[in-house]
Amino acid sequence: MKRLLSLLAVFLLVAGCANIPLESQPVVVSGDKPGQAPADVPEPAAGIDPLTVTRQFIRNSAAPGTASAAARVYLDDDARRNWKPSPGLTIIDDTFGTVYDTSSSSGNPDEQVVNVRGFKLGTLSPDSAFLPVKAEYSQQFKLRKQPNGQWRIVDPPQELAVTDEDFALNYFRVPISFYSPDSGAFVPDLRYVAAKPQAGLPGRVMDLVLQGPSEGLKGAVKDLLGGQVTIESNVRSTDDGTLDINLTGVGGASLVDRNLIAAQIVLSLQTVTLSRVRLLADGTALVPEHEYWRSSELPNYNVDIAPNSELLGLMTVNGRVRSLGDGQPVGGPAGNGGYKVVSAAQSVDGKRLAVVEERDGRQWLRVGDLGHDLASVDLFGGSLSRPTWRPVARGGGGVSGEVWTVVDHNTVARVTLAADGRWVKAGVDATMLTGLGQITELRLSRDGSRLAAVVNGQLVVASIVRTADSVALRAPRKLQERDLKDVVDVDWATQDHLIAATSSTSLPVVKVPLDGQRMDPFSGSNLTPPVHGVTAAPSRQNLVADAGGLWVASELGEVWRPQAHTVTNADPFYPG
Repeated sequence: MKRLLSLLAVFLLVAGCANIPLESQPVVVSGDKPGQAPADVPEPAAGIDPLTVTRQFIRNSAAPGTASAAARVYLDDDARRNWKPSPGLTIIDDTFGTVYDTSSSSGNPDEQVVNVRGFKLGTLSPDSAFLPVKAEYSQQFKLRKQPNGQWRIVDPPQELAVTDEDFALNYFRVPISFYSPDSGAFVPDLRYVAAKPQAGLPGRVMDLVLQGPSEGLKGAVKDLLGGQVTIESNVRSTDDGTLDINLTGVGGASLVDRNLIAAQIVLSLQTVTLSRVRLLADGTALVPEHEYWRSSELPNYNVDIAPNSELLGLMTVNGRVRSLGDGQPVGGPAGNGGYKVVSAAQSVDGKRLAVVEERDGRQWLRVGDLGHDLASVDLFGGSLSRPTWRPVARGGGGVSGEVWTVVDHNTVARVTLAADGRWVKAGVDATMLTGLGQITELRLSRDGSRLAAVVNGQLVVASIVRTADSVALRAPRKLQERDLKDVVDVDWATQDHLIAATSSTSLPVVKVPLDGQRMDPFSGSNLTPPVHGVTAAPSRQNLVADAGGLWVASELGEVWRPQAHTVTNADPFYPG
């Protein structure tokens, strides 16, 4: 806890120094009255050429101030009065080109057209979520020399483009929490808010809580506020440092829902404030006799989706399942050779095992209690991907309720436990995912709201939307499409970060947030490419399998070390 408080204090200090206009919004907005740029925004340096004007306009578009004031100073008077950029941002690579367009020259020496070319990395959508994009970026800017001799842009684009570096400097990523009834857990929805002013961070985060989940997560989680709840006044800090939040519209919400609403707000705010939170509903305590809140006082809603520390993980080796803890075979046919195991997965609670068995020239799914005979399921094909477990909430806790796999690289299938104890097939509408190509790996998030997949060697995430009679995959998105290729395996390190292994010698293992906004490579030291497997889990060492065996590392900068029971040809997996 001390380490968390220290890190947050450092962030707040840094955020307080960022050069961002006062009272900015979580997304770029045009403002109701564009008008002239505010007097406190300095004019560009005198005498700069059209190329420099254009580049500086782009670099200053990242500052999310009222009416995009920092960028507006590069426009002529008419454009300053009339320009209304659309909400959202396009994020481009830091390296982009600006050249004069000779083909559209008017012959007027006081006019120039500048072409800007680069690569799109993504967009910041109007709901403040990052959407990865792989595309070329091109835009024309027309500039005219003003009576005072300075070059200014006369036709600014409605779509603002900013560099990746400037976006990172001006925006702060916040995991907004939303509740998943299926797993009984809170699910992070990565969103971006202006990093300064520091005092306004809680208010901007609270705005996103009230807006509900982003488009990519809608339907996969419950919006506890339902679009009906608002705040009566601005989020404010009192003299004693308490954050006051006064809700209205909560109405007849049950005590259970009121506690969940409180948890959602406090969890969403914990990355931007150290203060205690006072939660009111129409002037009285949101939760009776519990007016003040801290994140440390909340129940651990996610306890059932995190593997117990005593569950050390398993591995498949030469057709058998063994323990990562001592290297010994597990009990039953899965460990003693009774099944020819191709791959396997242990449930999050550790009690059950699903294996893909090879027999009669086909691959079949078996599921049952760990250490016992596993029932053969009527699910088979030429190939089945390694199984993955989805928790289902029962009696308030997550249990091992479903097993998913991919049949022949193109059919996403799941089996559920029926009332009579049999594991039976159930449908998944995976059209949006299968339309992207061949699926070789599939991993469900341990909170059950999302999945990560390897499709045609690329990393893809999608949300899982469940209704009373259907399950569908929605909003599939390719992560780091331009730079992350030849992916062979993936796992969830946390609820909002993935670890991926590739067959590349230069980029064998990487860490990627679930929105793909960045990518961080692990060290390649000691690894013998190609890496063919990876597993990860909260508060666990990252574990990879290469040509030489099993290797562990806890942090990005660490050198990989041999796992205690390393063996060649092993495929490791943590519960989930």
